[in-house]
Amino acid sequence: MNDFWQGYRSPGFFDELFDDNGLPRVSARSLIRQLGELGAPELLNRRTAADLSIKSMGITFTVYSDAGMIDRAWPFDVLPRTIGESEWQRVRDGLIQRVTALNMFIADLYGDQAIIADGVFPREVLEQSVNFRPECVGIRPPGDIWAHICGSDLVRDGNGDFYVLEDNLRVPSGVSYMVENRLVSKRVFPELFEQHTILPVDDYASELLDALNALSPRPDITPNVALMTPGVYNSAFFEHVWLAGQMGAELVQGSDLYVDRDDCVYARTIFGAQRVDVIYRRVDDAFIDPEVFRSDSMLGTPGLMRAWRAGNVAIANAPGAGVADDKVVYAFVPEIIRYYLGEEAELPNVPSYLCMDADQRAYVLDNLDKLVVKPANESGGYGMLIGPRATEAERAQFADLIKRNPRNYMAQPTLDLSTAPTLIDGHAAPRHVDLRPFIVSRPGGPGFVTMGGLTRVALREGSLVVNSSQGGGSKDTWIVQDDAAEGA
Repeated sequence: MNDFWQGYRSPGFFDELFDDNGLPRVSARSLIRQLGELGAPELLNRRTAADLSIKSMGITFTVYSDAGMIDRAWPFDVLPRTIGESEWQRVRDGLIQRVTALNMFIADLYGDQAIIADGVFPREVLEQSVNFRPECVGIRPPGDIWAHICGSDLVRDGNGDFYVLEDNLRVPSGVSYMVENRLVSKRVFPELFEQHTILPVDDYASELLDALNALSPRPDITPNVALMTPGVYNSAFFEHVWLAGQMGAELVQGSDLYVDRDDCVYARTIFGAQRVDVIYRRVDDAFIDPEVFRSDSMLGTPGLMRAWRAGNVAIANAPGAGVADDKVVYAFVPEIIRYYLGEEAELPNVPSYLCMDADQRAYVLDNLDKLVVKPANESGGYGMLIGPRATEAERAQFADLIKRNPRNYMAQPTLDLSTAPTLIDGHAAPRHVDLRPFIVSRPGGPGFVTMGGLTRVALREGSLVVNSSQGGGSKDTWIVQDDAAEGA
């Protein structure tokens, strides 16, 4: 152990790179040695180089605040996180199992609703779902796949076991940052990539494009794929531009499209009208078609749902898929897997308490100082209560919210999230992390899971909030071959 790592400890938490005895984990041994040989001054130089790369590459994200739209450089920590390939394969299998069952669940809800008739899933949860779209009942997209792209958030507990924290099935974002993190790492640590076998993440765009092409209603021709964005003011606009460019797809806004009398979707181009076969939409359901959903929407295309129902265009994720992107529905996923697949969940949920249940609600209200309370359909870390760090007034406010609308809230214990060494003030310091891998599903084909994902890190000491919109950062995630983990 050299000077850079001297004193690094993360007592009470599972650390991604070091074991409880302060020794490097197998998947990180070579990395730890090489980073230590570089030392703090050189690592600070590499961080400066990373910051300049991020600036020159234009990698940004947008924060919504009272002051308006703030565009910020992507926060990146140069110390990567490693996971052994064999461990990752188990995670991958669990994610595919989970998304397979969720797609069957969504198809069932818009079909026969057998899971409700059989008493496995409560009807009242569905009836009070804000993301269930009655307009989608009876529709069957290709292969009954509704959630073509899913981003599931994973955390480790104190024992190092992975848990699923939530599933993002509406418009999951972050994949561009996962790939850009890798590009920045390669720029600032070229020697590390020569000496390690790190599995790639840059195949995501081609996998996504293949999956989108497979949805085309005109399989006999090369389909026209468009990425539909809300526009430059959306927090994920960087990613929309990036993905469209990587796939060679047209980047469009709702006003760039129209639905003609033949119920087909066309794009207005300088070459005239061009039919669109597949739309990867990054616009929420409520805004995609003012004929069907919000009539005041300026982001969508009138008639889009009509074209989709007629089978003349494919939409990913399918409208209505967000019904499973609900933190109350999340609590039922182990039962959903058991019901549709006859299997036990390979990746467990974090223990959850549903406030719509009287007994569980009473427990939550009595233990707000120990729990994290989440609204059913918020994202980005907004609208939640971290009980142990909240004030009495904040806990009282949430108690009132829960009593007024119990269906909208669930709670979980505060997990001892794992940590990873992070470069803070020239030293390696433990900071809590999570991980968002991305799962792509296609009709009749195997599911694709990224090799790793977007590791988000809470940059403030002791903080559990990893969202970039709330001060979090990110790291490159290395899935390393087991037999090469110890490297040169």
